[in-house]
Amino acid sequence: MLEIKGLASFSPLGHLNEFRKDPLLFLSDLYQQYETIVSFRFAHRKIHLLLEPDLIKEVLVSKQNSFHKSKPFQEMKTLLGEGLLTSEDDFHMKQRRLIQPSFTKQHVQTYAEKMTMITEEFITSWGDEEERLTSRDMMELTLAIIAKTMFSMDMKQGHEKVGKHLDVIMNIATKRIRSVLKSPLALKTPQNKSLTEAIKKIDDVLYEIIEKRSNLDTQNDLLEVLMRARDEESNEGMSNQQLRDEAMTIFLAGHETTANALSWCLYLISQHPDKAKLLYEEVDRVLGKKRADYDSMKDLIYTQQMIWESMRLYPPAWLISRKAMNDVTIGQYKVHKGETVMMSSYIMHRSEKYFTNADEFIPERFQNGKVQGVPEFVYFPFGGGPRVCIGNHFAIMEATLVLATLVKHYSFELVSNHHKVEAEPLITLRPKNGLRMIVKKRK
Repeated sequence: MLEIKGLASFSPLGHLNEFRKDPLLFLSDLYQQYETIVSFRFAHRKIHLLLEPDLIKEVLVSKQNSFHKSKPFQEMKTLLGEGLLTSEDDFHMKQRRLIQPSFTKQHVQTYAEKMTMITEEFITSWGDEEERLTSRDMMELTLAIIAKTMFSMDMKQGHEKVGKHLDVIMNIATKRIRSVLKSPLALKTPQNKSLTEAIKKIDDVLYEIIEKRSNLDTQNDLLEVLMRARDEESNEGMSNQQLRDEAMTIFLAGHETTANALSWCLYLISQHPDKAKLLYEEVDRVLGKKRADYDSMKDLIYTQQMIWESMRLYPPAWLISRKAMNDVTIGQYKVHKGETVMMSSYIMHRSEKYFTNADEFIPERFQNGKVQGVPEFVYFPFGGGPRVCIGNHFAIMEATLVLATLVKHYSFELVSNHHKVEAEPLITLRPKNGLRMIVKKRK
C-alpha cells in the first residue's frame, strides 16, 4: 500500500474555507501539485481527490458497490426525496430498471420533433438586436422541453412557476452542502423558510400534474411509464410520493444541466467567430429551410462537436463525490470506511497531460463524443458506471437540436459592457450573474 499524500492544516475547519472561496481554483491547484491522489480535510471529514482516470473508473465502475453518494450530496434529499439521483443500493436499481426504457436511444428520438417545435415557438417573441438574459432563456426553454416530453405538460411562465424556486433551492442547498454546522430544517430560520417554501411551490406543480393525469390517458411520456410501472414481486405501483420524487429529479436534472451546457456553448461561440462561422455554415447546409429533426442529427457533426467541447471546458456536473461504505483499496491506496473520495470533471477535462492546448476551445478534437488517445474517465461529463446519467442520450439530442434551431435563426454576441464571465460552481456549473447577450436575426 502506498501512503496518500495530504495537505496539512491547523484550522479546525481544515481546508473548507479555501474550497468555499474558490472551489475550481482550489481543486485546479491541487491537480497541478499532485499526480495521482491527494487528501485534505473539511473539518472532521477526510477527503481524497482522485487525479488519475484509472482510480476514477474504480470508484464509479469496478468497485462502485463500496461507495454511496457522499453525505453532503444527501442534502439534496430535502428536494429530491428518494429519487434516482439520491437513492441507493437495491431501491436505486429497481427504480432505474423502471425508468430506463424511457431513456434508450430508440425511445428518446421520439421526442425530437417536440424539442424543435418548442424551441421555434420559444424564440418567436425574440426581437432583432435585442439584449436578453440568455442563461435564463435556456433555463426556461429546457424546462418547457422537459415538461412537454416527460409529462405532456405545457410549461408557460416556466421561470415563475418552477425556475425561480429552483434558483432559490440551488443556492441554499449549495450553502448547506459547504457548511459544517447546518440548522435542522424544522428550525424556522429565514434561510430554512425560503428553502421549504420554494420546495412547496414546485411540489404543488408536480402533485397537480400527477393528480390530473388519468390512467385512461395514453400520453406515451415518462409519467405514464412511472404510473403504470409495477414491482415484479409485489405488483405494487409507485406511491404519489415516489412519483413526485422521480418527477422532481427529472425536472431538476433534466433541464438544469442542459440549460447550462447550452449557455456555455453560446458564450464560447460568441468568443470564437471562426468556430461560429463553421457552425452557421453547417446548420445552413444541413437544414436549409427545413426544421431540425432526428434524421438531421447524423449530419450536424460540427454542432455536436461544439457541444462536447463546451462540456469539456464547462461541465455542468463539475464535481462527483462518494463516501466509502467499507474499507476499500483503489489502485495502491487504501480508503477507510466513512472517508470521501472526490472526482472533478472540471479539472480532468482541462488537463494538459491529456488535452493539447487544454484551455482552448477546439471542437474539432472530438469524434463521436471522444478524443482520440485520451483514456477512459479523463472525459466524463455524464459520470460513469451503473450510475451514469440516465438522460445522457436525451441531453445530447436536445442540446444538438436546440443549438441548431437557435443558430439557424439568430447569431449571439456578448453585450459589450458585460461583466467578466465567470463560472459559478454551485451544484451545477452556472455562468455567474447570468449571461447577457445580443440576439440578432440572421438574414
